[in-house]
Amino acid sequence: MTGDDHVRQLRNLIHAANRIVFFGGAGVSTESGIPDFRSVDGLYNQKHKYSPEYMLSHDFFMDCTADFFEFYRSKLLPPQDVKPNDTHIYLSKLENHGKLTAIITQNIDGLHQAAGSKNVLELHGSAWRNYCMDCHKFYVTDRNGRGIPLCECGGIIKPDVVLYGERLDAETLEKAAKYISQAELVIIGGTSLNVYPAAGLLDHTREECKLVIINKSPTQYDHNADLLISDSIGKVFGALEI
Repeated sequence: MTGDDHVRQLRNLIHAANRIVFFGGAGVSTESGIPDFRSVDGLYNQKHKYSPEYMLSHDFFMDCTADFFEFYRSKLLPPQDVKPNDTHIYLSKLENHGKLTAIITQNIDGLHQAAGSKNVLELHGSAWRNYCMDCHKFYVTDRNGRGIPLCECGGIIKPDVVLYGERLDAETLEKAAKYISQAELVIIGGTSLNVYPAAGLLDHTREECKLVIINKSPTQYDHNADLLISDSIGKVFGALEI
């Protein structure tokens, strides 16, 4: 089957559905210049003093706070000039046309909102939000900050992102599960579906719900897909029209 055939099938599925949910991961943003974690050049394959899993953990944040912020600012904050790509823009248009009910993302870069999407459920938080661990006052991200950021009350200002060893927000998970359970079409893009509990959300799909997976590498849910596209997600969405 050619790429054109895949795009045609996807277009038909989108036109036939009125309640569409998009579930995306790091592969959605790589085409905006944000590196993912697991690719050859990704964070997990770079050399660090400690393992990336440890440096992205709650334990590391608490035990080596200054080192955490140095790593976080250099590796996890999106580049200042980053812009939404074809996938973000297409999904925003799909929402504006009343067909996309929700975007569920594992990314923390805020690019869906930058493209104009309104109903974005951020499973792992946002790099652009921060809060004081003591008084809970919220702060915007200071890209030029140095050292450990402190609140006026003296508390540490923590990025509002979910680290290893921390629970996902229960309310966000509940909302995501509800949208998926009501969907006529779920499109999965740019994610390996290896991270739980996020990947477990797909267990909430109804039997009659259509499932599309767009990812360069295989996922554990490929055998459940009504349409499987092993290609660049930006290329696929860039070929679609509303």
